[in-house]
Amino acid sequence: MRIARIKVPTSEETAVYHCISRTVNGERLLVEDDREMFRRQMWQVAEFCGVEILTYALLSNHFHILVLVPKAGTVSDVELLRRYKILHPRPTKFQPAHPEVLGKMLATNDADGQEWRGRQLALMGDVSQFMKLLKQRFTMWYNRTHQRFGTLWAERFKSVLVENGPVLRTMAAYIDLNPVRAGLTRDPKDYRFCGYAEAVAGHKKLRVSLAAVLEQTAWTTTQQAYRRMLYGGRKKPDAAAPSAAEIEKVLKENGSLSAAELLRCRMRYFTDGAVLGSKAFVAGQLRRYRRLTGRRKSITPRPLPQIAGQPEITMLRGLRRHAIG
Repeated sequence: MRIARIKVPTSEETAVYHCISRTVNGERLLVEDDREMFRRQMWQVAEFCGVEILTYALLSNHFHILVLVPKAGTVSDVELLRRYKILHPRPTKFQPAHPEVLGKMLATNDADGQEWRGRQLALMGDVSQFMKLLKQRFTMWYNRTHQRFGTLWAERFKSVLVENGPVLRTMAAYIDLNPVRAGLTRDPKDYRFCGYAEAVAGHKKLRVSLAAVLEQTAWTTTQQAYRRMLYGGRKKPDAAAPSAAEIEKVLKENGSLSAAELLRCRMRYFTDGAVLGSKAFVAGQLRRYRRLTGRRKSITPRPLPQIAGQPEITMLRGLRRHAIG
């Protein structure tokens, strides 16, 4: 039985999710041109759904997206049509109606217009709808381009609900360091398909988003603060990360690791949990989840190993032992 995903009701507050999905069998199917198309579609679908991409990393067999879903608000018909045109600038066999015809239909507000409006709005402001639409659209393009058929993605996407503040900054850095951990680059600014590199290259929305994540106002100070976080003040990034065994040994010996050192490890905490944040944040989300689902067992908040000088982080696990998301 599919277990309900932990999500914050958009009627109540803004929420941030770390979303992850892998290709079927973990095969390295996504070459550079595929990743470029995925990147374009990611921005288009995010604009349509009204969510904000904070950062991301696209690799050959999986992707990470840190996405902010804002508190629900009113979407006017003018805005609805603007977003619709981003995905469907011209009629297709799947969306045969012309935007001008849809505009007139909305203006008359007849039964057809109300029904169409409701279907479009149901796709907006929800992390599940954003991921579903993105993966479906990319799969259709990929299969047509590569003359294949069938599923492209392994299972349901994973999602980790992330608390704003220090935990969110840590998560963003973890995502942008993915290509470094994978051995694809020594510096994420040189990897074309991650949020940090795209922000350095001049992407305005990502610069604004990363500035908000780091609680900065200008890109110059954001860039400096984020780079210090990524590399712990080093002039050159390390080529290799310490292993999990090395980290465990240091912790047992009461040693300490910098946030940058910890982030360069293959930490399961950032992908295998359901909620990541302070003890109070995780406990609050667990109470909400229990009210919605009635579940009482196999849900346990777990504190992560404490790192000297770093914020305490608690993780909620035990919700998805076999499914990806």
